[in-house]
Amino acid sequence: MNESNYKRRLEEVKKFLDVNDAKLISHYYVDSEIQRLTEDTGGCVADSLQMAKFGTEQTEKNLIIAGVRFMGETAKILNPEKKIYVLDKDATCSLDDSCGVDDFKNFCDKYPDRDIVVYANTSAEVKAMSDWVVTSSIAIPLVENLASRGKKIIWAPDKYLGSYIQDQTGVDMIMWDGACIVHEEYKTIELKKLIQELGDCEVLVHPESPRSIIQLADVVGSTTKLINASKISSY
Repeated sequence: MNESNYKRRLEEVKKFLDVNDAKLISHYYVDSEIQRLTEDTGGCVADSLQMAKFGTEQTEKNLIIAGVRFMGETAKILNPEKKIYVLDKDATCSLDDSCGVDDFKNFCDKYPDRDIVVYANTSAEVKAMSDWVVTSSIAIPLVENLASRGKKIIWAPDKYLGSYIQDQTGVDMIMWDGACIVHEEYKTIELKKLIQELGDCEVLVHPESPRSIIQLADVVGSTTKLINASKISSY
């Protein structure tokens, strides 16, 4: 979209938000034009938890979420008095989809002595079943704290993030067999080839990736951590 068309679209969006007493909040992973519109209308572009927390600070009665279903649900959990609208109600997360509430309950019932720790990328129903809900940035300290108190853990839904946490902590964890279909596609041989082609470079990896990919990383962390790392990188 050229600049004149963008400015026209921006004015339309501003008017829409003003008339409907709404705030636009977007995830890092949505289209760059939507991210730009979000920032230019006073909204927030962030990870899922920060999106929801940003909503609590707004006076608008309506929050429009540019993201997947669980992000809208998380926004509602933190903003129960507000109406939450998701731009595309059919947009879902493969991690969320991989962890159906009935199957997960049956899984957890096999291990009644374990604390249930789930990643934020889950449905509200799965969150309600759990003892703890974490983001990738707080998962390790939370798991370490539970282990120090003699707790054993069920982890869901991402087996790769769970394996990373287990590798870092050595904690007794039983994993739900879920994965992000995007991160699971990353192939070690392709990453090694790219590193060789680029030469002197820095590799930033999200812990939802397979272990073999993580082992090639210079920095491992949440989306926010990776963005911050890229800002200070000398490459």
